[in-house]
Amino acid sequence: MMKYFFAICITALLFNYNVFSQEKNTTHKVEKGETISQIAIKYNVTPYDIYQLNPDAQSGLKPNSVLLIPKSGVKQKTIVQAKPIVKTTTHEVAPKETLYGIEKKYGVSDEDLKKANPTLEKEGLKIGQILVIPSKNSPKTTTATVIQEKVVYHEVLPKETKYSISKQYGITIQELEKKNPEIVSNLPIGYKLIIKGNPETSGPKVEKTIPVVESKKEIAKPNPVKAVSYLNYEVKPKETLYSLSKMFGMTQEELITLNPALSQGVVEGMILKVPGTMAIPQETKKEYAGLSKKNSNRKKLVLLLPFNMPNIEGDTVNTTAMRLKKDKFLNMTLDFYSGALMAIDSAKQIGLSIDVKIYDSQETKNTSNVASIIKENNLENSDAVVGPFYLTNVEKTAELLTMNQVPVISPLSKDIGNSFSNLYQTIPTATAVKNAMFDYMRVKDGNIIAVVDKKKESMIQFIKENHKDVKFSALAANGALAPENLKSLFVKDKMNYVVMETGNTGMIKSTMATMLSAMATYKVQLVILEPNETLDTDEINFVNLTKLKLMYPSVTRENESPEALIFEKEYKKKNKIFPSAFATRGFDITFDTMMRLSQDKTYQETADTIATEQVDNKFEYYKKENGGYTNKGVYILYYDTDLSIKEAK
Repeated sequence: MMKYFFAICITALLFNYNVFSQEKNTTHKVEKGETISQIAIKYNVTPYDIYQLNPDAQSGLKPNSVLLIPKSGVKQKTIVQAKPIVKTTTHEVAPKETLYGIEKKYGVSDEDLKKANPTLEKEGLKIGQILVIPSKNSPKTTTATVIQEKVVYHEVLPKETKYSISKQYGITIQELEKKNPEIVSNLPIGYKLIIKGNPETSGPKVEKTIPVVESKKEIAKPNPVKAVSYLNYEVKPKETLYSLSKMFGMTQEELITLNPALSQGVVEGMILKVPGTMAIPQETKKEYAGLSKKNSNRKKLVLLLPFNMPNIEGDTVNTTAMRLKKDKFLNMTLDFYSGALMAIDSAKQIGLSIDVKIYDSQETKNTSNVASIIKENNLENSDAVVGPFYLTNVEKTAELLTMNQVPVISPLSKDIGNSFSNLYQTIPTATAVKNAMFDYMRVKDGNIIAVVDKKKESMIQFIKENHKDVKFSALAANGALAPENLKSLFVKDKMNYVVMETGNTGMIKSTMATMLSAMATYKVQLVILEPNETLDTDEINFVNLTKLKLMYPSVTRENESPEALIFEKEYKKKNKIFPSAFATRGFDITFDTMMRLSQDKTYQETADTIATEQVDNKFEYYKKENGGYTNKGVYILYYDTDLSIKEAK
């Protein structure tokens, strides 16, 4: 009888909730170009409110799709009369569950749950853990007219953030944004925020002094915050909502408010938004280590290289010599092959037990014969495959070998397109290269300033979205550099890194002249993120570039080590010319693969634990969120005053 009565009560409660929701919700048809923030401001709600009713909107808005919008300005509220806790129940923690989600599920507070389970405070949440859930008698609800609270304002001071303000008044960022929907996208200095209560009218905020706030300002000093922006943080393996909240000094609720996706659980690789005041730990970098032979078991390595022999043999117009002069792709393949042969020879000399087979992948951009090669030669039994060259073909190879998890090492394709768990991209992405430069400047505790041409819109957007701590130097109305503004951004006792992105000769000269004139007072260094052809022209004084120690990120280095010189000497002796970049890459990738196969671990295990460096290339692999591995081995190089290029340490 009691079970029946309980079921009836629950049904009635759910029914009432649905009716209540319908009364509070409206709909909005998404127009092209609209953002969640714009829609939230239009309806006086927060983006979080919209995401709660429309979880699919987190992956992007589609034109003409319809969103549920909660209505704001409700003048009545439900008052719950709490009763003493009379009984408890238990809950077994499932994978990806969070404290916040469990508390919401059972309607208990964070404080009550932790009181009932003392180990939560120190140890956090664990899968399979049995929690004691404090429960309350069904509360009685009554409806009453809301009493108008006294309105409390807060005027935004320089360097304050939503996070620091919410902490100061003991509220969440979500509550602050609900009271002030205009600040969802930014937080203007001098803006009067509503902290408590509601203004009598819905019109613009009036400029009036509230004694409560004034006295609070005099007594309590705002937390000293050095940034007013947000930073991105990538979730690492085994991190939980509990450990993340402890790391950033936030409550779990505050973290979920900033990142609604967390309410569904913490997933490795997801990108979180955290206040810029937080000290984000740097990604744990792998230690670089030299590899030596540790396993004598014979391994099988396959190289799939695009010689396209049928095309050469069937060419009745051009001789082989003529084709070699014309066909750049064939020359690149042969250079890579010559370097690979040097690696195979080196492996033999040090006694590696590896059988190497080389096949002609006969590929164009969208076709190859890899499927027939794999089938006819049982490549699923290989220990690793290097190649093919084109992205679509290397992805096809990885797909065909994914069942046996044979590592497929992509020698030349960029890290884009589809991903497979057994695919290893050896060329760092353009984004990884740029990010490596910013990581280096931050490790050096530098003051980072950007001088970016207005025409470089994509670069401006990239820096604003990914590196919010970077200051932009103001430009004049005509787009030229404003030297005095750039100088005003320099700070003493720190290296001032000026990230210059422009192809305009005048802007380059002006930036360099400003930096050179400031060298007597400030430490300055010029930085570029991408190759800049203008710097190689006669109009730019090379000596000045060395004075400013021009610094840039690169996927390769100019190696003058004894080992590199031996490689060059042996290569020239065998091939009568010095090695090209493709020949060196062929050696580096092939030799690195063979050394990883000779360890007492699988290739994947070496990728997870060991970073390596060969003649001119680094191999520092990390798992990607959507599968496979990407290489983040990037060099930071600079022009030294002795007119040489050196690696920054």
